Amino acid sequence: MPVKIRLQRHGKKGKPFYWIVAADARSKRDGRYLEKLGTYNPNTNPATIDLDVDGAVKWLEFGAQPSDTAKQLLSYKGALMKKHLKGGVNKGAFTEEEAEAKFQAWLSQKEQAIADKTSALASAKAKKAAEAHAAEKASNEARAKAQSDAAAAALVAEEAVAAEEAVVVEEAVAVEETVAVEEAVAEEAVNEASSEETETKEEE
Repeated sequence: MPVKIRLQRHGKKGKPFYWIVAADARSKRDGRYLEKLGTYNPNTNPATIDLDVDGAVKWLEFGAQPSDTAKQLLSYKGALMKKHLKGGVNKGAFTEEEAEAKFQAWLSQKEQAIADKTSALASAKAKKAAEAHAAEKASNEARAKAQSDAAAAALVAEEAVAAEEAVVVEEAVAVEETVAVEEAVAEEAVNEASSEETETKEEE
């Protein structure tokens, strides 16, 4: 029976979640499987991979063929490395203890690389959040300044209108005073003319 190590899709629409399974190559993708070897969640950054390395190595030694994606996941988690080291032990190239030490050293290096990537992503996220906060603060300050400038401009405009109204009122008062003076002068002239006529009549 040909066996494949492949992904079996689970999860909801738009957020897939995969099981890593050993299944009969003739069965449907999401059908029956022989053994569940782990899970793969691509929705996180970095992706979350949980794998039974020893179980995967057992199936690889039995001749199971991984799919392209499954092969990448097995390589990422060290299953292919461990199978390679086991082959070296079987050939007598090194002892099982040396093979385990090599695998642990490789695994430690891999975990450090993952930790560095996670830290870099966290730093980038924090930097992006700080930049967004600074941009929002600058925008709020600019908006507040614009509102302050608009209020100051409105106040200046109101003072200008008030000053113009005061000038108009002063001019109106001056015109009224001028008219009053002219009327008084005219009235005085009329009175003088009337007085002169009266005196002329009396002399006649």
